[in-house]
Amino acid sequence: MQRIKRRIFSGVVCEQEVYTYERTRQDRSSEPRLRFKTEEERLQHKLNISRRKHARLVNENFSPSSLYSTLTFNQENECHDYTECKILRDRYFRRLKRKYPDAVIFIYIGRGKNTNRFHVHMLSEGIPEEYVLKQWTYGDVNRVVHLREHNTYEGVDRGQDYTALANYLFEHWEPEAGPHRWKATRNAKQPQKEEPTVCKRTYNEKNVPVAPKGYVLVEIQATKYGYFYYKYVLDPKLQHGSRKKKRM
Repeated sequence: MQRIKRRIFSGVVCEQEVYTYERTRQDRSSEPRLRFKTEEERLQHKLNISRRKHARLVNENFSPSSLYSTLTFNQENECHDYTECKILRDRYFRRLKRKYPDAVIFIYIGRGKNTNRFHVHMLSEGIPEEYVLKQWTYGDVNRVVHLREHNTYEGVDRGQDYTALANYLFEHWEPEAGPHRWKATRNAKQPQKEEPTVCKRTYNEKNVPVAPKGYVLVEIQATKYGYFYYKYVLDPKLQHGSRKKKRM
């Protein structure tokens, strides 16, 4: 077996994964890996992968120039199920895209825990605030704000790391909504994934990979399956004015 590491860059975030790679059938049979004990554990693993992929997309595509909007329905346009809500969401989505074809849009349907009424959240890049307001004709716009320059997690300034917001929006989903947790424009940029390389050192919670130049370590995770996850963010002092520093 080989230990492999790989870096993934999304916006100001760099993630480094360290994991075991089984090269041959002999590797697999000589040292069996731990498996999921229950179906629930396997599904939770898949969910965690999906959540992380979504956060990477948000960090790669949005910045302080982007808008975060919360849109609600009035009595006249109140939706009673996801099918009705998706119809209005898609009409709004098309109007925005028709006017600003180069815009990047991620849009989510939510439902109030107490009121049970539907609402919509949206992340957008390349659409003026006034047009967001003008085209939402189904009720009120509760909020249209720019994403923050500085996001603090557990007392640490991570700058333009929008993982917490991404996770909040990711959880705006119920099984009856169908398989897709959000709707996005096709021009959304993908995170930059480096080719995996063989580890020359042993990594764990104490021995961590060297941070890319200008980045600081903010998070470490480990699983019983031998997977290590290290998260770095570009130093917030270097983020101002340019999210895309040279990656080294």
